[in-house]
Amino acid sequence: MTDEEIEWLVTGFCACTLPKAAWTHGAHFATALWLILQRPDIVPERDMPDMIRRYNESVGGVNSDMGGYHETITQASLHMTRMTLAALPPDSTPASAFAALMASPLGNKDWLFAYWSRATLMSVAARRGWVAPDLRPLPA
Repeated sequence: MTDEEIEWLVTGFCACTLPKAAWTHGAHFATALWLILQRPDIVPERDMPDMIRRYNESVGGVNSDMGGYHETITQASLHMTRMTLAALPPDSTPASAFAALMASPLGNKDWLFAYWSRATLMSVAARRGWVAPDLRPLPA
C-alpha cells in the first residue's frame, strides 16, 4: 500500500465515506500508523474509539456488546503499532511502516490469540473496556 493509498483510506475513514468493504484488518493498522505519524493533533488511544464507533455507525453498523467497536482489540493494536514504529528508522514513511507491520505476525488477523484466549477476548468486558491478556503479556 502506498502513502497515497493510506492517506485516501484514512481520509475516507475520518470523513465516514470509506466503503465498508475497505475497512479491513490492514486498514485498521494503516489508519493507526497514519494517525500516529501524520496527525499529532490526534491521540489514537484517546480519539480512535469514538472515531471507530462513528465510522461503524456511518456504514450501518451497531456498536453493541456483540459487535462493532472493541476496546481491548483497539488498544492492543495501537500498542503493537507503536512497538513496530519504535523498531523502525525514525524517517519511516507510512507505507514502509505498513509493509513492516503486515510482514510481522500482526499481519495475521488472529495475532491477538497469541495473547488472549478466544473466550476472554470475545467477552463483553473486553469489548467494553481494556482486559489484560490472559495467555501472555503484550511486549513492553
